[in-house]
Amino acid sequence: MRKKIPSLQALLCFEAAARHESYTRAAQELALTQGAVSRQISLLEEFLGVALFRRTRHGVLLTGRGAEYLHQIGPRLQGLEQDTLDCMSSRGQGGVIHLAAVATFATRWLIPRLPQLQLAHPQVSVHIETRTRPFMFTDTAFDAALYAGTPDQVSNWAGTRATRLMGEVVVPVCSPQFLDRRCQLMPEAMAQLPLLQQSTRPAGWRQWFDAAGVSAPNALFGPRYELFSMTAAAAAQGLGLALVPRMLIEDELVRGELVVACDRPLQGERAYYLVVPERSEERSATKTFLSWLQQAAQDNA
Repeated sequence: MRKKIPSLQALLCFEAAARHESYTRAAQELALTQGAVSRQISLLEEFLGVALFRRTRHGVLLTGRGAEYLHQIGPRLQGLEQDTLDCMSSRGQGGVIHLAAVATFATRWLIPRLPQLQLAHPQVSVHIETRTRPFMFTDTAFDAALYAGTPDQVSNWAGTRATRLMGEVVVPVCSPQFLDRRCQLMPEAMAQLPLLQQSTRPAGWRQWFDAAGVSAPNALFGPRYELFSMTAAAAAQGLGLALVPRMLIEDELVRGELVVACDRPLQGERAYYLVVPERSEERSATKTFLSWLQQAAQDNA
């Protein structure tokens, strides 16, 4: 038995009381009595030889050492819970992948294809959370990331290796009302219309107008949106023209909510990559997922 590890019950009581700054609310969350929570924390303080809380008129506050201890054990408790949920969700068969992904690509491209992954590899389960920027894998529980970036951005992501999946071809789209009975707009006319900006592609419109050989003084002006799904929704509502990867708006085009304003697609400077941490031994589930992703991307080409 490990003699320097306190009981899990005591740690859970401490974490809940610290989060709520209240023994009573911690007791309600954990379905215990307030006295039981107080006893568990007293036992933990005795075990550590450190005061973790100080009482106030309104509840309890962490001491300096208590705050440090919470910062240390909080992620470990969360990780233990996540590991348990992973085991339960995969029925003990393994194959769980924690994936960080850019939101619209995950929603519009990846998730509709996951049934194919489930049929081909039923032992692999993918858990997805949103991340739009590089991060340190050592600070998270992620196994991989679906990332949209330039070659330089990918190569500068420390401690990782990346596999290119597909490029990003963008098209200008708008609400049908913007066309005003015309089949398409000329680039010169588009330069005079409201332009919706993508915050992750701040130079997108300027690059498109440069490729079209058109002067557009207002190419950098207009409301900005973080996600392509937001930009597409704004365009569908008639707020302006959007520059969006076509593969992310196929449904809107089919339903007629969006139309291509000018049939001049532009190969974007960014591409979609699967990024994994540099480890001596990559998990078999991640290898399986990468192989499947590469085939799915090839089929989409």
